[in-house]
Amino acid sequence: MTEMEMCHSASAVSLTRAVLVLVHPDVKNWIKYARFEEKHSYFAHARKVYERAVEFFGEEHMDEHLYVAFAKFEETQKEFERVRVIYKYALDRIPKQDAQNLFKNYTIFEKKFGDRRGIEDIIVSKRRFQYEEEVKANPHNYDAWFDYLRLVESDMDAETVREVYERAIANVPPIQEKRHWKRYIYLWINYALYEELEAKASKCPKNKLFKGYIELELQLREFDRCRKLYEKFLEFAPENCTSWIKFAELETILGDIDRARAIYELAISQPRLDMPEVLWKSYIDFEIEQEEYEKTRSLYRRLLQRTQHVKVWISLAQFELSAGQEERLPRCRQVYEEANKAMRSCEEKEERVMLLESWRSFEDEFGTNATKERIDKLMPEKIKKRRKLQAEDGSDAGWEEYYDYIFPEDTANQPNLKLLAMAKLWKKQQQESEAAATDPDKDIDEKQT
Repeated sequence: MTEMEMCHSASAVSLTRAVLVLVHPDVKNWIKYARFEEKHSYFAHARKVYERAVEFFGEEHMDEHLYVAFAKFEETQKEFERVRVIYKYALDRIPKQDAQNLFKNYTIFEKKFGDRRGIEDIIVSKRRFQYEEEVKANPHNYDAWFDYLRLVESDMDAETVREVYERAIANVPPIQEKRHWKRYIYLWINYALYEELEAKASKCPKNKLFKGYIELELQLREFDRCRKLYEKFLEFAPENCTSWIKFAELETILGDIDRARAIYELAISQPRLDMPEVLWKSYIDFEIEQEEYEKTRSLYRRLLQRTQHVKVWISLAQFELSAGQEERLPRCRQVYEEANKAMRSCEEKEERVMLLESWRSFEDEFGTNATKERIDKLMPEKIKKRRKLQAEDGSDAGWEEYYDYIFPEDTANQPNLKLLAMAKLWKKQQQESEAAATDPDKDIDEKQT
């Protein structure tokens, strides 16, 4: 047979097979048709046959054998990206129970020609199959929906994620049991936060949404997702001290002390905080729990650079007292000495009195006669004064009494103390004179004695 006769014969067979697939449109006949074209090196024709077959059967009558054959053909042509597209297209649409051979061949292909990403795609596809089966078997299994959503959020485009969310929230609990509704509501919370954090489409994120989502992930022990949520939450509200503290506490519970310390450091560096005193106290307590006493002292000193509040000084003194070291008493006394010196210029005299009273309590319990005598000499005189009041319109509103303190160690107060002592002596003399005037006999007897 000549070459021309062979071509005519092949064309006749090809035409016969083309008619055959229209009369008997079985998948196996389409595959035989394509392989015939391939055998005779009509590769473009073979590809066209596979494409026509895919179009002919559509998505309603998909068969894994057709796609496996199509993918293997493209593999022989070294069109590896085409192979991946075919496998993924089929795996996304054919039910798991009808795609075992398809999945097996895809796995073999990726192991031969794929990279790490390809293998990961296989794992994702397999897990998607599993979750699809679970939610189809029980659409109200919200835990399965949560797992499914976490998978698609990590690997799929936004439209796919939204499609799965919409399918999930469509399954309203059939009964009024609180347990089921709570899980269902969390689906909505997840959905809203996904739009805000990932798709950037929610207009007004709320603290309550973040807290609810974090609580959910904690219950599910998804700690990496908790970290991500805390990071996003604090980007949204960096002034929220409670969230900084809870984030650091989570890392502490998980045993990552360095991460917890880094979170505290980042927190105290924020320019605006709603409860800075609570945050600093939490950081200090954290270092005390770790028995990092030098780090604790350093934290106190850094805090005192920002504020000279009496409570910070007293807290530092109490820390030194409880540190459990031999030098704890001199360390504590030194803090009180330093604090008293630093607070001499404090306008709030009550705070300075509070410090001295705390110091005196310490000396009463741990001090010597000399240290007790010293603190007694530092205690201020409390005197009653009067000052004139004015109404809002500037008119005279009378007088009010108030108490003031005069501290002995303040040089400026020395004349006041002398005047106060002279006033007390004068008052005492006046009282004695009045007593003598009312009882002259007693006065004579006292003079005679």
